[in-house]
Amino acid sequence: MIKNPAAEQSVIGTILLEGSLMKEVTLLPEHFAEKRHALILAAMKNIHEADEPINLVTVTTELKDNIKAVGGVSYLSDLAGSIPTTSTLKHHQRLVLDAYRHRKTKEAAIHYAKSPSDQAFDALVRHVETFSGMGVKTEEPTKYETLVEIARDVAFPPEDGMTGFATGYAELDHMTGGTQRGDLIILAGRPSMGKTAFALNLAAHHCKKGGSVQLFSLEMGTKPLLQRFISAEATVDGQKWRSFKFSDADCRQVMDAIGEIARWPLDIHQTERTIGDIRSKVREVVQKDENGNHMIIIDYLQLMSTAGRYERRDLEIGAMTRELKLLAVELNVPIILLSQLSRGVEQRKDRRPLMSDLRESGNIEQDADMIGFLYRDDYYDWHKDEGEVELILSKQRNGPVGNVKMKFRKEFGQFVEL
Repeated sequence: MIKNPAAEQSVIGTILLEGSLMKEVTLLPEHFAEKRHALILAAMKNIHEADEPINLVTVTTELKDNIKAVGGVSYLSDLAGSIPTTSTLKHHQRLVLDAYRHRKTKEAAIHYAKSPSDQAFDALVRHVETFSGMGVKTEEPTKYETLVEIARDVAFPPEDGMTGFATGYAELDHMTGGTQRGDLIILAGRPSMGKTAFALNLAAHHCKKGGSVQLFSLEMGTKPLLQRFISAEATVDGQKWRSFKFSDADCRQVMDAIGEIARWPLDIHQTERTIGDIRSKVREVVQKDENGNHMIIIDYLQLMSTAGRYERRDLEIGAMTRELKLLAVELNVPIILLSQLSRGVEQRKDRRPLMSDLRESGNIEQDADMIGFLYRDDYYDWHKDEGEVELILSKQRNGPVGNVKMKFRKEFGQFVEL
């Protein structure tokens, strides 16, 4: 839908009915498809900026000679009288903005279709990314409201001491307070170090606690991922999926795990590969259930792309991490982003990763709220204690850094506490 006159009428009628709600309006006149509605909103904004009350009289006075162009006083009166409740203002604002986004995207597509060229295509891509990223801004809390929230947190702390979503690992939760809403969390390591397995363990625990997980897999398909979930839940050797030589006990455990996983609020996405596609899907899911405990996992950064063009790959990577950080803040959800490390880590005597080892790092270090590296000695030397893994927290914006030691039961894809 490129026009939504009913939503536009509802927004204007709501403000006419209750002028104090103007402070919650984040739309601009250009977002309206109908010119008369744009004129009315512009008049309302002028009245609001002058710190005057918004009502039928003040709006009519502000419109002056434009009053006839908008349909007269009777049209304004009819709009105010048609509003059964003012509680839908936020929803109708979003509908108006959705229509505006679709309208502008259509205009850009028509322009490209008329005169296709590389330059026109780049312009179309920029338009699509710009408008797909638009959203109705939420009203910022005042200083007083934030202080009240802090006081409430101190007076009534959570019983489990968790300020975020529990990971299932006591030592890690003690250091981090769990995965925090609004955080961009980077989980990095060399190939086959266990990044995906650890992310799946986090997803499984979150689902068991009633949370919702959106898993974007750019490397593996849905079926092998679910097989890995089942192996971890059923404690069945993952190698058996290659031959399907399961014992009777294995079959019982697999079937039990399938029944459990089927109930999880877990969605696996494998067609969204650009930052724009992922952003749109995440918004869609969160907006359907704004009160849900959502967690977003993306596997992995270096396989993502943007629709735009950049001179260097590191600039593109930086743009994507910045987008994801803004998305985490906007939707108030934790985003766990897996990342590869450069081969440079293997040239050192001590191969424990550093933040400078992040591949095509760009602004990763700057944008991330937390950066964790997975490291196993037995990855490089099979004589070492097999399965012992370190989660090295190299950055935590609001907490300590340090190492958390765990055991990686590779055959099951399980990370367990020592």
